[in-house]
Amino acid sequence: MSSDDAPPPQPTPPLHPRREPFEYGLLPIPKLIFSDPTQTLTQIKHKLLSLSPKADVAAISDALQIPTHHARLVIETIDSVIEGGGGGVGGVEVLDLLVFLYIQSYKRLLPRGHKDSASVADVWPTTSAFDGFLSALSPLQLVRSNSRRFIPSQADEEAHQLSYLQKHLGNILSLLADPVEGEVEGEESLVLPMDKFEHLSFLIYFGEKGSERTPLSQSFPFFANSDPDMPAVPVPAAQVHEWLLQNIASALEQITERASARENGPNSATDPDFAMADVAANSTKALTNVRGSTFVDGISKSSYVKQASDIKGCSLKILNCHESVIYILAPLKYATIYGCSDATIVIGAVGKAVRVEHCERVHVIVAAKRISIANCRECVFFLGVNQQPLIVGDNHKLQVAPYNTFYTLLDEHLKQVGIDPNINKWDEPIALGVVDPHDSLSHPAGVSDVQTESATRIDPDQFTNFLIPNDTEHPGSTKANPFPLPESYMASQQRNCKNLEEVKQILRESKLEDSRKRELANALHTCFKDWLYASGNIRQLFYLQGE
Repeated sequence: MSSDDAPPPQPTPPLHPRREPFEYGLLPIPKLIFSDPTQTLTQIKHKLLSLSPKADVAAISDALQIPTHHARLVIETIDSVIEGGGGGVGGVEVLDLLVFLYIQSYKRLLPRGHKDSASVADVWPTTSAFDGFLSALSPLQLVRSNSRRFIPSQADEEAHQLSYLQKHLGNILSLLADPVEGEVEGEESLVLPMDKFEHLSFLIYFGEKGSERTPLSQSFPFFANSDPDMPAVPVPAAQVHEWLLQNIASALEQITERASARENGPNSATDPDFAMADVAANSTKALTNVRGSTFVDGISKSSYVKQASDIKGCSLKILNCHESVIYILAPLKYATIYGCSDATIVIGAVGKAVRVEHCERVHVIVAAKRISIANCRECVFFLGVNQQPLIVGDNHKLQVAPYNTFYTLLDEHLKQVGIDPNINKWDEPIALGVVDPHDSLSHPAGVSDVQTESATRIDPDQFTNFLIPNDTEHPGSTKANPFPLPESYMASQQRNCKNLEEVKQILRESKLEDSRKRELANALHTCFKDWLYASGNIRQLFYLQGE
């Protein structure tokens, strides 16, 4: 075959940032945020690599001068956001640790404040506990009622993350690269071997979102089609930097073009990242699948049930849902609950991380590897979690309780995502500082040193099981709550069951006139209704209303 007949080179797939490190991988620990990250992390790199290619809890604690429980938290966090999972509590690759530590300087793109105060008041009718502290963090400003335009779209956030990488990529590459002697005696230059280039997959990938991803090096023309038995020649870091900057610039240009097309007409933009910004404002049951992620947006005063077959991809976001009961009975890797109020939200099994942010008076029931709670008030979390819950930001009157429900496919979903129901650290929350340094805000000096309010355990006498209705439509093997209850909660349940049986027996044996029976029935009805409202279980009745 002549050179003229050779197939044309395949175009490089589009570059995207991996959202997980930016959404679930930032820790508000001051000692992890460096004023000069390149210099500091270079020293840490040499210290750790002199010991081992992997860093364990003791090594990280010593190198970063942080307590061992913070070092363990670092390893668990990296493990939850790295592509394919890391090494667990046994340790992490030093180069992955360096990339993770570098992006702790990232500032999140914050939602814009709501311009319609009356509309917000409909959703947040009471004075918020956040108002007296940092008004910029108030859900009254951060949460909108019926329109997605007041929170960043997927495309907004991706552009923000790409811009950050564009600015800092050279420094990150210098941490991964190896020094070699230059052509001029005494000079050093940096080269990137293929195995170290692959560590950039912590932050970026090539290809369509939601599709199967190939190794990062196979998208890089200098490493593509390399023989595994003969490692490719290292490439100058400057050359890698230039090539990646070209791809980042191209990705940003595409986002800008799609944004411009959207502004020029509602029918001219077909990109789902932007289409998400136009989810029907009046829809009470909005489920949208966007390139490997599922969004549940704007459920209000209703009940909403979705099974695994309804969920596309491995990531879920529940946004701005109010006065509702939401059941997402599916296995997932990641889940976010944002800006919800007066709701009960049940999420099946989440194998990587859950983040709950800016919610008020919400009951969250979830089985997960780990959970992070930020800037919430008067919420109750019924948890089956393998790692300690992380509580950050400005929180008020949070409660935690053991996991309290099940559905027939729960055991299968737990196994599928790797959650061990025999390990439940629901009552061991870790509380970090009040102000999150990753928010793009100006904060009063010294506030970041203030300790956030932790969560209290719910009283065993107030603990109740939560029934998921109509679950028999999807038969499975789970017949009971797979997370064992602590002794005090089990004893309380047994007392309640015993008391109920005694009351039933007394009623059966009592001989009352019809008028007295009606009075007793009315009294029981009133007490039951009061309990439904006081416990929040009234929300479950929304399901029956929707039938």
